[in-house]
Amino acid sequence: MRFLADEGVDESIVGAVRNDGHDVRWIAEELEGTKNNVVLEAAVRDARILITEDKDFGALVYRQQLRHRGVVLVRVDGISNAEKARIVARAIREHDDLK
Repeated sequence: MRFLADEGVDESIVGAVRNDGHDVRWIAEELEGTKNNVVLEAAVRDARILITEDKDFGALVYRQQLRHRGVVLVRVDGISNAEKARIVARAIREHDDLK
């Protein structure tokens, strides 16, 4: 699967998803400081599912009804980044029916 990770997504999550063989672009490596609507447009243009920890994308997708290819919202508090990475990678593996 193809993903675009927002710049606020922890590196451990990006690494875990990449280690599972997915194609992941990460805004922190490419376009740091990019506005959310531009990030969402880039994900659509490149046919990528967005991974984010930023609830503001919900406003763009649901309230403003902007186009998207899917959004994985990571909102898990009180655990380590390594555990978050395991949870996200596992969730993607369990729902990887788009191959």
